[in-house]
Amino acid sequence: MTNKIITIGRQFGSNGREIGRQLAEKLGIPFYDKELLQEAAKASGLSENILKNLDEKPNKSFLYNLVMDPYNYGYSSTGYHTNLNQQAFQATYDTVKKLAEQGPCVIVGRCADYALRHNDKLFRAFIFAPFDSRVKTISSRFDIDEEKAKALITKEDKGRASYYNYYTSKKWGSIDSYDFFVNSSLLPIEQTVDYMISYIESIN
Repeated sequence: MTNKIITIGRQFGSNGREIGRQLAEKLGIPFYDKELLQEAAKASGLSENILKNLDEKPNKSFLYNLVMDPYNYGYSSTGYHTNLNQQAFQATYDTVKKLAEQGPCVIVGRCADYALRHNDKLFRAFIFAPFDSRVKTISSRFDIDEEKAKALITKEDKGRASYYNYYTSKKWGSIDSYDFFVNSSLLPIEQTVDYMISYIESIN
């Protein structure tokens, strides 16, 4: 078991989530991805549906729909604030810090590396893979053709980068933002996880 708080940034289709999940499982520590949004909703009072729709991708069309029909999202017009994006980010940010205070864990995305930048137990990993490899992964995962997979990857990566860059004033995927980079196309997921564990344990 490690004493590290491990954050994982990832390109869409790089299997970053699954690598993070198996990493946490092998290390015997909690894993947070979508589960983090449930915790953020409980703590902030914001609708979990709102947090999901704004998760890692500022979405103007969603905000427009919310203004037009706030009750559909469980949010009354009297409780609506124009800075909803900021509220959602702050709720997620606070939850990341709270979870890290509870002990070692793996947190995927959500600018967790930035939220925990002052934590001396922080280990920041970024999972990537060649575009063609990710196209094959996404095409298989969602049973779509390669052209649709390419479009989806481009859209998701753009959203994650915009979200990260805006809220952290850093660059998503930049060598300056992480401690460890992994090309997930080089080894099977289980071997990738073992490789990461051996490195993490060597610096504990």
